[in-house]
Amino acid sequence: MPTRPAAEADSALRRELHFFTLYRLLEAALLTFLLFGPIRQYLSEPRDEGVAKATAVIYLFVALLLFVIRKHGDLRLQALAGVVFDLFFGILAVYAMPGTRAGIVLMLMFNVGAAALLLPARLGIGIAAVAASGLLLEYLLGGPDGRGIGEPLMFATGYLAIATLTNVLGRQMRASVDLAEQRGADAASLAEVNELIIRRLRTGVLLVDSHNKLRLANEAAMLLLSDRGDDPGEGRDLLLAAPALGKRLTTWRDTGRADDTPLQLAPDLPDVVPRFTRLRAGSDQVLVFLDDTSIVSRQAESMTLATLGRFSASLAHEIRNPLAAINYAVQLLEESKDLPTSDQRLLEIVRQQGQRMNGIVDNVLGLARRDSAKPEHVELMAFTRRFVDDYAVSHPLEHDSLKATGAPTSLITMVDPRQLHQVLTALTYNALTYGRMPGQPARVTVHVSVDDAGAPTIDVRDRGPGVPESVVGQLFRPFFTTSGHGTGLGLYIARELCRANQATLGYVALPGGGACFRIAMAAPSPLLSTGS
Repeated sequence: MPTRPAAEADSALRRELHFFTLYRLLEAALLTFLLFGPIRQYLSEPRDEGVAKATAVIYLFVALLLFVIRKHGDLRLQALAGVVFDLFFGILAVYAMPGTRAGIVLMLMFNVGAAALLLPARLGIGIAAVAASGLLLEYLLGGPDGRGIGEPLMFATGYLAIATLTNVLGRQMRASVDLAEQRGADAASLAEVNELIIRRLRTGVLLVDSHNKLRLANEAAMLLLSDRGDDPGEGRDLLLAAPALGKRLTTWRDTGRADDTPLQLAPDLPDVVPRFTRLRAGSDQVLVFLDDTSIVSRQAESMTLATLGRFSASLAHEIRNPLAAINYAVQLLEESKDLPTSDQRLLEIVRQQGQRMNGIVDNVLGLARRDSAKPEHVELMAFTRRFVDDYAVSHPLEHDSLKATGAPTSLITMVDPRQLHQVLTALTYNALTYGRMPGQPARVTVHVSVDDAGAPTIDVRDRGPGVPESVVGQLFRPFFTTSGHGTGLGLYIARELCRANQATLGYVALPGGGACFRIAMAAPSPLLSTGS
């Protein structure tokens, strides 16, 4: 299948061939008219009237046939065949009608030039040489008739010159057409690329005319102007599409000062910061750039997390030194025989929490280094009961309640027990802190079950007010918190630890009120089930 430039070049040559065949038809009709028309009596007697009339009629028929088939077949083959017929019938007409010799020879000069324009250089020059040879042959066969040898030689030279000139001009013309088409294709391709880049930009881009009518808008701008993502449409009034943005644009046009305060164009859409600039100097058309503040926030969060990761790693190393000293002191105290039994129980709690703190430090270092988890076979129900007992010992519950529930059957999975303990600690702490109704104690349940896909799950449930629907989508974002003294990293780190164990952490709203954070783990291997 031809490419677009090749197809357009072929179409241009077909157009040239059309005019060439049309000119040939005019030549044949004129020759026929001279012999059979009313002006026949004004012409000199032909050398051979029968040959002249037969030549004119046959040439007219051939010219008509070539005109009809001009759109079919090989283009250069038609041009070559056509000019051969032109020279054959033209030289024959010159021989039969010596009185019209000069006119026919001059008309054939256009045929030779047109053929050289359509054919390659060798064929074009060859056709001119054949025409010159034909004229010399006609001179030799027809006799001088008072002519000198100079006339056919000059015509032959003219044929060669016109063939050479038109061939060079034709090559240059086609090269110019090809170059123009290539440049046009490149420009069209660049325009498409620019349009695609602008359309895919995360920054919204609007073009507004002097009457505040929208002329262009990329996809990001469409989404920011409407929560359905509808095309704002050419000619739509900006004051109707986004009244607040239209007012800021009017203020900027009147005063030249831009307001950098974030702006919300529609409910449930992120805030944007509009920037205005004229399309050209002195132009009334304005480009409006809408910077999504959520993208800027995520970039800032990424930079902060990277910095926090390096800081956490450094801090974890610093914590290990006093933690090692505390553990060593506890070991020495445990060896003392003078401690009462109650104090030994307290030392055991200190030792356990020191070990747990050391595990948390390891997890923070692993998170900063993106270390993989070290999964083990864990029986979830027994693990959950131990967790609840340990938490109740290390965190006095007072009037609150914390219990472990679930199926009595054994449920084994592969998970890093230290990281799972850290996740449950963070979720339980949040449930006991925020999952309570005003003036009432917190009631938290750690429930082990199996979902519909056969994967084990652990739910941390409370009976508090639940999580507002408007903030559910932001719960696991770093630094997001609804508390005045929280860091907003607890749920984020918990989710990252779950991901390191091929598990997911999500929020589930409870129908009867309260909140539920569910840890969904990978389905257990059949070998584990068989082994249990």
